[in-house]
Amino acid sequence: MRYTLFGKTGLRVSELSLGAMTIGDDWGWGADQDTSKRILDAYADAGGNFIDTANIYTDGSSERILGGLLEGRRDEFVLASKYTCGIRDGDVNSAGNHRKNLVQSVEASLERLRTDRLDVLWVHARDNFTPVDEVMRALDDLVRTGKVLYVGVSDWPAWEIAQANTLAELRGWTAFAGSQLLYNLLERTPERELLPQARAFDLAVLAWGPLGSGKLTGKYRHGEAGRLDVTGGTVDAREEAIVTAVLQIAEQGGWSPAQVALAWLLGRPGNIVPIIAATKESQLADNLGAVDVRLDTDAVARLDEVSALPLGFPHDFVREPAITRNIYGDRWTEIDDRRSTHRRTVHDVL
Repeated sequence: MRYTLFGKTGLRVSELSLGAMTIGDDWGWGADQDTSKRILDAYADAGGNFIDTANIYTDGSSERILGGLLEGRRDEFVLASKYTCGIRDGDVNSAGNHRKNLVQSVEASLERLRTDRLDVLWVHARDNFTPVDEVMRALDDLVRTGKVLYVGVSDWPAWEIAQANTLAELRGWTAFAGSQLLYNLLERTPERELLPQARAFDLAVLAWGPLGSGKLTGKYRHGEAGRLDVTGGTVDAREEAIVTAVLQIAEQGGWSPAQVALAWLLGRPGNIVPIIAATKESQLADNLGAVDVRLDTDAVARLDEVSALPLGFPHDFVREPAITRNIYGDRWTEIDDRRSTHRRTVHDVL
């Protein structure tokens, strides 16, 4: 396992994060406490240090089990949790981004996790009732108390993340250091706005659902094209082509399909950290093997091509050769952007 930095901070996190939604079996699936311990130990033995949970996962059992499993070695891990989603039916203030829910949720998470701080706190989703400035000021207050060290944002629109961080930077508050979003070969729409925004603000990107709900492992592949998938809908031709490419590349390279899908994510531009989860030790071991997979240029090009999505307006518009020439001038191919840490051409920007 190698490590990367968490956004613009100096915090070192492993290149794969362990998702803890599968810790606890309260929802009728997931791993019991003994299995969860073996999974956590195997992740740690492989060099993993970044654990991602939430106050609502398995109705709080994920945090409670983790609290026990981390006892005596808490400081070896970067421990992240989340707040926002409702935890008590009938209590109108038990959900949302507002300060009251924030403070109550963090205090409860700290108790369940048996710790005095969260290394990272994610805002789990956008609550449009709560003004962005209230969210950012309240998060900064928690950071100043020492109960939270870094903050991140999950499942927000790109423009509001940009608004939040710009506001925080102007007012001297703690800004988001990471963005958590759904990203995989089947779901590349974050490339339209969320990923460019993350790169512009130097955010780490935690990619959840990296295996497309298991579809990219090939385990649902059976029968002929046009069959019904597990959700009861007609299988999409694009999905079929992507899964076929993943399976063929995996067979040619001697890897598992999951390893190919994860290796593609690890090779994407920007600071991408896939979140892996498992209910069995064998699943975890398979996922961890992705760090040793090196996809060649042809394999990457095939996966890129088969999974490509139109970026839409204005992105596709400004990539038209005549429009690009109009914007950048007739000598645009000769321009290097030397202001960034690496030499960048307009080709990279586009």
